[in-house]
Amino acid sequence: MCPLLLCITPNQTSFPPPAKHHADQSLKSILDKFRPDVKIFEDIYRKLHNSPELSGQEKETSELVANFLKKLGFEVHTHIGGYGVASVLRNGSGPTVLLRADMDALPIHEKTGVPYASHKTVKDKDGVTQPVMHACGHDFHVVGLLASAELLHAARQYWSGTLICIFQPAEEQLSGAQAMLDDGLYEKIPKPDVVLAQHVMRQRAGTVTVRPGRLLTAADAFDVRVYGRGGHGSAPHTCIDPIVIGAAIVTRLQTVVSREVIPGELAVVSCGSIQAGSTPNIIPSHLDLKIGVRTYDPKVRERVNAAIRRIIEAECEAGGAVQKPLIKCTHSAPATINDGEMVKALRGTFESYFEDNLVDDEPAAASEDFSLLATSVGAPYVMWTFGGVDPQTWDNAVAKGTVHELPSNHSPFFAPVIQPTVQVAVDAMSVGALTFLKKQTS
Repeated sequence: MCPLLLCITPNQTSFPPPAKHHADQSLKSILDKFRPDVKIFEDIYRKLHNSPELSGQEKETSELVANFLKKLGFEVHTHIGGYGVASVLRNGSGPTVLLRADMDALPIHEKTGVPYASHKTVKDKDGVTQPVMHACGHDFHVVGLLASAELLHAARQYWSGTLICIFQPAEEQLSGAQAMLDDGLYEKIPKPDVVLAQHVMRQRAGTVTVRPGRLLTAADAFDVRVYGRGGHGSAPHTCIDPIVIGAAIVTRLQTVVSREVIPGELAVVSCGSIQAGSTPNIIPSHLDLKIGVRTYDPKVRERVNAAIRRIIEAECEAGGAVQKPLIKCTHSAPATINDGEMVKALRGTFESYFEDNLVDDEPAAASEDFSLLATSVGAPYVMWTFGGVDPQTWDNAVAKGTVHELPSNHSPFFAPVIQPTVQVAVDAMSVGALTFLKKQTS
């Protein structure tokens, strides 16, 4: 039997590259032999895409996942941090490898026109009726991990160790990972030695990207209320107009990145919502802002967030606001910084398996909370990406220089092609796990 990949022991920090020839031969033979019927998972994908669930409402998805894993023979824990599911497959001595997928969808009206498009609406946590769409590809993540769990279960004669599959709720609110931790995740399951995840992105279907270091930014979000004094629009001198103050805040915030961040260092400050008043002849008594921040460097993050607070408070004082503004941080998540040694090991197996379809890409200004599942127990982690754009569509866009116009994550038109996207999701997660699970000796 050919040597299978590499193995690590708990807390090991060095990952020597596997022998390319042996990894290639064993990986392809194992995946080809044990890969489940992909058509079954295509159907599951269509079902999930057609019936998406908002953050904190992932009841049906979690039940589907839990039932599937129980039938396979995994030890399954449900309702962790909401609808989170954690499953464990113990297969002898060796490292503990955690694989994670997120389950939640977004409040977006789908416009893809695919036959399995979502037409669903639900009430959100505030009681507001919202359309729901899997506009970030979490349905692919769920299907990829389910199929990988079945593959690895069937192939357990070729590896040893402990496999953990986590299906996380509320990633879109950047709260699900911490909720699972707060609900005693690692009191229910073993602590991992390595943590892995993947994300479908706007890149050519069939391709995979894994990079060391910076991958995704830290994220901070603020809800702001500016307090004015309402009154008749014909008598502005008797009022304090919060809309004028809010407009000054939004304009001034545009200087934070250009004037307070070192040139070349990434930072993004966006005002995604501004709400005040409802009629043209009434000056409202307050204005609400929602502000999003993305950064990599911790010092830049601290400075940007401090500048935002300073500007909001100063503009309120300059505008004569009747009281200090309310500034509430609604969510905060760390940057995703991939472990360099783990990436070296993964590149060895990914290069041998995916060959020319392992491509390079730049870090993104999107954010994730999955790294908390690793850093909370001191484990190294890696997230890689895989593509979902139809290859011909991608190639045409590259030739025309219009790649930036293709629908990306969170677009109402985001519709990755089912194949080869599903199979790549299955294979990449399986190869990633086998990179770190111990070779089973015969």
